[in-house]
Amino acid sequence: MALVLASVLWGTTGTAASFLPDDVSPLAIGASTMFFGGVLLFAVSARSAMGALRDRAARRWILVGAAGVFVYPLAFYSAMDQAGVAVGNVVALGSSPVFAAVFEWAWERRRLSARWAAATAIAVAGIVLLGFGRHADDASAGSDVVAGVLLGLLAGVAYALYTYGSSRAIAVGHSGRSVMGGMFGVGALALLPVLAALGGPLLQSPLSVAITGYLAVGPMFAAYLLFGYGLTRMRSSMATTVTLVEPVVATVLAVTIVGERLEIGGWLGLALILGGVTVLITARQTPKSRAAF
Repeated sequence: MALVLASVLWGTTGTAASFLPDDVSPLAIGASTMFFGGVLLFAVSARSAMGALRDRAARRWILVGAAGVFVYPLAFYSAMDQAGVAVGNVVALGSSPVFAAVFEWAWERRRLSARWAAATAIAVAGIVLLGFGRHADDASAGSDVVAGVLLGLLAGVAYALYTYGSSRAIAVGHSGRSVMGGMFGVGALALLPVLAALGGPLLQSPLSVAITGYLAVGPMFAAYLLFGYGLTRMRSSMATTVTLVEPVVATVLAVTIVGERLEIGGWLGLALILGGVTVLITARQTPKSRAAF
């Protein structure tokens, strides 16, 4: 349920960002969100986060994850800018369980459970239907859907990478909050030059400052505290499947608030995603060793 709540918060990002002025770069939005959120995450866990960074076994995975933290917001917000809120979310989040499973197989030779395979297949089928269920009139003039899809896939790789890195650092024996603080603190430092170069337009009005503040505190700070808690109880491949709730929330908000439209296949896709996630979150979980949050 912590992962579901985090996904609901993440699902609001595209709709909130759509109200920013047109001259605000998606790179600036992504950099500001992760930078300020990362600073907050580090601030509430500074001592334990530094302890995790000093631990050689954990530091390796924290730095691997920090690379994903750097790439993800830049690719994710650019994908939504090119392909729309719904499609950008769908591709980024829909591809991440597959990439997470690949990482688990490549680094651990971990076999996937039949339940995970069934749940992910159902959810990914829903993702495909949702992607094709976008109304043709929603494509904005000059948008590049192909580029948006490719950027969404890059965001999916980055998301799976920092999810997997977090899971491995937690498995060493550190708390979810410590790992999130260290990982996103390092990622925030890496994003600072991007924010300094492109972030000026975010300060042009009280509304843009308020939206930027919400993105940093809600979908970043609060959501990743919940995310870190969830990762102490669940493997990365399962966590990324559960968080497919995010594109459902993002699509519903895109339809009801932004004005994007879905065909019947898109609504069927939403139902399949929820069904696949339900298969996982209602399963009896195998106990795993975990650090306290």
